[in-house]
Amino acid sequence: MRPSIARLTAFCCLGLLAPGGVAAQASDGWRIHEMSRPRPEVVAPAIAPMPARPPAGAEVLFDGSSLNRWVGRDGKPAPWKVRDGYFEVLPGSGGIATVDSFGDVQLHLEWAEPTPPKGSSQDRGNSGVFLMGRYELQVLDSYQNDTYPDGQAGSIYGEYPPLYNVSLPPGSWQSYDVIFRRPRFSAQGALLSPARMTVFQNGVPVQNNAELLGPTTWLARLPYAPHPDRLPLELQDHGDLVRFRNIWIRRLPEGSPPPIRPISLALSDSARAAYTGHYSIRWTKASIGSSDGHLWLDLGDD
Repeated sequence: MRPSIARLTAFCCLGLLAPGGVAAQASDGWRIHEMSRPRPEVVAPAIAPMPARPPAGAEVLFDGSSLNRWVGRDGKPAPWKVRDGYFEVLPGSGGIATVDSFGDVQLHLEWAEPTPPKGSSQDRGNSGVFLMGRYELQVLDSYQNDTYPDGQAGSIYGEYPPLYNVSLPPGSWQSYDVIFRRPRFSAQGALLSPARMTVFQNGVPVQNNAELLGPTTWLARLPYAPHPDRLPLELQDHGDLVRFRNIWIRRLPEGSPPPIRPISLALSDSARAAYTGHYSIRWTKASIGSSDGHLWLDLGDD
């Protein structure tokens, strides 16, 4: 259900931001991998010092020396090659996954595309970061390399193009900083709330509280299906020599906030006059409440 104009204006004026509110991105009805979809604006990011040091409480998944926190196919030791403080995809060996499982997380990783570049579109430096093994943040060489927007670097694959194209030239170390909230399911397997993802690439926001439509895949829209609350993080082998380093993760509190009960606010004439004109809205009363997991403020137009 779309909020009324009064409610949208109240969000903007009063600075209220609720999960799933007006800041969440929408798919805008585009078909998956639609080549005519508008391309994100190209933005040159400010280059932050790397590698970024993990904060207190973070779990280091790769410290530059060992893949002992990762496994390959069938749970065997991860076969990708470690050298000089990074590891590199071993084409044809299959993806790798963390030994541990995660739900809601903050994730940091750094990656670099092969140089000199080879191929074009999706055949140029392709890999992917799969949260819970199901929800892909695309890795691709998107520096002067055109492809479908929902498949370029910084995209939630097949669902949301990045807000901006901030990709650096091949061989440059780039960073992803991700806030991921897993989907919630009822005991009966019904979807209670979808997965959400916020992503900074090279310090620039490329996904803003995006509400995932379901598990990501190629040329298909998959419905949500119930799965465990915690699953491994995976990196994709797409046949390209993509490098990774400095990967750390922080588990986030998963408790849900208490429900917000509707509150009626009776405003006196003097109080109402103090607000009228400041927000270009006249009201007789206001109420705050929630529906469908969204916080709203209704200003009750005169």
